[in-house]
Amino acid sequence: MSDETRKPATKALRPRLAASLILTRGSRQTTEVLMGRRSARHVFMPNKYVFPGGRVDRADLTAPLAQDLPSDILAVMSRVLPERRARAAAIAAVRETAEETGLLIGRQGSFRSRHGNWAPFRAAGVVPDLSALRLITRAVTPPGRSRRFDTWFFTANADALCDDRAPEPSSELEDVQWVPLDQARTLDLPMVTHFVLDELGRVLPPSPQPTRWIRDVRGKMAIETL
Repeated sequence: MSDETRKPATKALRPRLAASLILTRGSRQTTEVLMGRRSARHVFMPNKYVFPGGRVDRADLTAPLAQDLPSDILAVMSRVLPERRARAAAIAAVRETAEETGLLIGRQGSFRSRHGNWAPFRAAGVVPDLSALRLITRAVTPPGRSRRFDTWFFTANADALCDDRAPEPSSELEDVQWVPLDQARTLDLPMVTHFVLDELGRVLPPSPQPTRWIRDVRGKMAIETL
C-alpha cells in the first residue's frame, strides 16, 4: 500500500474496513494463486496485480450464510473488531471475488438478499459459505495516503468453489489468471502483496503459526502478531 502518493498533511483518514481472498489450487509443490491486474482507471494501485478484494459494504453485515467462519478465526479477529464486522470482512472477500472473477464460494441454496452486489449468487442459487476460509494476515495503509484501508487477507482452496467454471476478467480486475506461487513475484505487485505472499508461504500447508499483520509505526512498517 506504499504505492499511493502521499498528500499534504491534513486530518488523518480513518482506514476503511476491507478484505481480500487468495484462492489457491494444486499441491504444496505446484501451488497456484488467483490474481488479476487492477484497471488503469483506478486511483489506488492502478495496473498492479492483486488478489480479488475490496471494501466492506453495509449489505455484508446481513448477508445469509450456509456456514460461518471457523470459531478460531473469529476469535483472532475479534481481538480488534466486533464479531459482526469481522464476519462481514470475510463475507466481503467472498462477494468481491464473485464480482471481480465470477467465482463463487458457497453451497447450493436459496439466496434471499436482494442487494445488487449479490446478483451472481442469487442467479446461481448459491449461498455464501465461509467455513473453508482461513485468515492469512492483516495490513493497514500508512497515514498520509489519499486512501486508507484496514484489509484482512483470507485464503481458500479452489475445492471450496461451487463449480469448476473458469475465472473471468471484470471492470475491476483485468487479466485474471492462475499464477504459479513461485512466479507471482515476477508480476508488478504492490509492496503489501509481497508481504502477503510471504505470510501465505508461512501457513501452507496449514499450521498453528500465529497470525501476523503489518502497519506503520512512526514512519516505518512493522510486523506484529495479532
